[in-house]
Amino acid sequence: MLISLERLIGTPVMSLQTGGELAHTSKVVIDPRDLTVVAYQLEGQTLNEHPSFLRPTDVRELSTLGFIVDSSDEFVGLDDVIKIKQVYDFKFELIGIDVIDEKDKKLGKVASFTVDAGSFSVQQLVVKRPLLKSFNETELLIHRSQVVKVHNSFVQVKSLSAKEPVKDSIREYTNPFRNTNVQPEAIDFETRWP
Repeated sequence: MLISLERLIGTPVMSLQTGGELAHTSKVVIDPRDLTVVAYQLEGQTLNEHPSFLRPTDVRELSTLGFIVDSSDEFVGLDDVIKIKQVYDFKFELIGIDVIDEKDKKLGKVASFTVDAGSFSVQQLVVKRPLLKSFNETELLIHRSQVVKVHNSFVQVKSLSAKEPVKDSIREYTNPFRNTNVQPEAIDFETRWP
């Protein structure tokens, strides 16, 4: 299942133990090396540490109520998990970053993204086109397989290949039911049709 960024930000984190809201998500921490979600940064008045994080593996379920966790014991601080601290120190922000192709042509800026709920990886980038190009298409959807390189200031994606003429892209097939060797005058209708 794909989950949009809008569904992940500002989402309440609910406790199974108390049945109440413990915090809400304020940011998605993404590892730029493999575009995976490492943690969700949390905000709330009941948090013991600032910043506090929730690892995706500690979420029991994402429901209409929000993220469901066992209790506030699932929350970790910045220094509790080495990978979270390492990725947090990258200060990588996917939203607003430039998207360029392999020919260094600017395609736009990342406006949003979708995350796979099973693997916690970014699956699609929603790219907002520059003003002049937005007349034809306002957004581009770029799949993670098209991403070539991720840098702090840009995401590089595969270049679009030149469009082939339709004639060249159509393959010719032989119809096995059509016999091209038979001439119409060579058929004897009297013996074939009683």
